[in-house]
Amino acid sequence: MIFTPKHLWTPPERLLEHEILARRELVQADTEGADTMLNEVQQKLLEELIRRYPVLEPIQTDILNAYEILEECYARGGKLLIAGNGGSCADAEHIVGELMKGFVKRRELPEELQENLKSCSPEHGAELAKSLQGGLMALALTGHAGLSTAFANDVNADMTFAQQVCGYGQAGDVFLGISTSGNSKNVDYAVTVAQAKGLKVIGLTGKDGGKLGHRADVAIIVPEPETYKIQELHLPIYHVLCLMLEERFF
Repeated sequence: MIFTPKHLWTPPERLLEHEILARRELVQADTEGADTMLNEVQQKLLEELIRRYPVLEPIQTDILNAYEILEECYARGGKLLIAGNGGSCADAEHIVGELMKGFVKRRELPEELQENLKSCSPEHGAELAKSLQGGLMALALTGHAGLSTAFANDVNADMTFAQQVCGYGQAGDVFLGISTSGNSKNVDYAVTVAQAKGLKVIGLTGKDGGKLGHRADVAIIVPEPETYKIQELHLPIYHVLCLMLEERFF
């Protein structure tokens, strides 16, 4: 995999207009064994995000770096594990919904799979081939009630996310921890397991970033101090990441 060299990313200061134009000129065509930098559609998605939410301009480099980690993961056949509490739990489920089916595009299945479905069932294979969509593998660690309650009752409730990362995670996967304070104990435990197993860690947080902001490979720290304002800005960030990934792979 070849990604944009780090020296081509804008440093943490504000992105200048001429830098945006220069980055557009660096768009490459896909070639075998190599990946593109941001294409024109992806660049416009990111620019629209900053135009609609100017407060996010200082952290757009972090958003780009998070995208790079996710792109690399999916290009290598990996998966995304996501965890958070309360509103961040809902965000985890929301992200899965955008990645595992069509978001704004119709994701046609590969022709070979469509033919296999038709061969396996003359009764409903054609309907499945027409209706099913391509997905980017993502698991919210927040929705497995049987496993979570059993582990909480038998072992330690704070370690339920960590147990799932231990069971599901493989080197090359990505763990996305969502915590408005960055200090959620169950997310922090999961980060430790992710790092031990060779997963990359992305943190989506706010305030001063907390523990998650310091430990993540890439931390997207929303410049807001209040929980509800942080959550309001998390949504457009993960939406644009999902849109950019869909543009890349479909």
